[in-house]
Amino acid sequence: MEKLVRAELWSLEEYAGKRAQFRTRIIAHKRNRQLALGDHVRLYFEDRLTIHYQVQEMLRIERIVEDEEIQNELNAYNPLIPDGSNLKATLMIEYPDQEERRRALARLLGIERKVYLQAARHPKVWPIADEDLDRTRGEKTASVHFLRFELSDAMIRDLRNGAAMSAGVEHANYAVALAQIPDPLRNALVVDLDHA
Repeated sequence: MEKLVRAELWSLEEYAGKRAQFRTRIIAHKRNRQLALGDHVRLYFEDRLTIHYQVQEMLRIERIVEDEEIQNELNAYNPLIPDGSNLKATLMIEYPDQEERRRALARLLGIERKVYLQAARHPKVWPIADEDLDRTRGEKTASVHFLRFELSDAMIRDLRNGAAMSAGVEHANYAVALAQIPDPLRNALVVDLDHA
């Protein structure tokens, strides 16, 4: 997928007028781009549209209008757009209770490297995690991680031809195996792979 460029972004004033409609579009789009892995881990698969929304929101929240600062946001978020040979996801560890979350983050060190995707007969694909910075702090992991899953040409070909896809987590303190990724998500991910 092509990366976002400055000319595609709306000014703060333009975005204020478009935000409600754009947000509705994004919510519908994201519905088929997430996967629960058990009760407390969720993958949100990113694409160009989800990243466009994220950049626009950051510009709005931070009131960013200077070209250099806008480019900095693009530089930070563009790496989260799939490149055609990979899938990119935000991993969220979700515990509503703060104390329970604190204990869980201590137990789940390294979970970001224990999530996998698998296409049909192919080996599991383990992610390259947190390329921008290490999100583990001392004795606990972060509740948000950024993952890149690099797929082989053979896997991509099989997925394009209808192969099933599964995902799971193989962490000593949090293990989840899914038989199959639901078709709406699988189909959305295949579209990401069509944009080489």
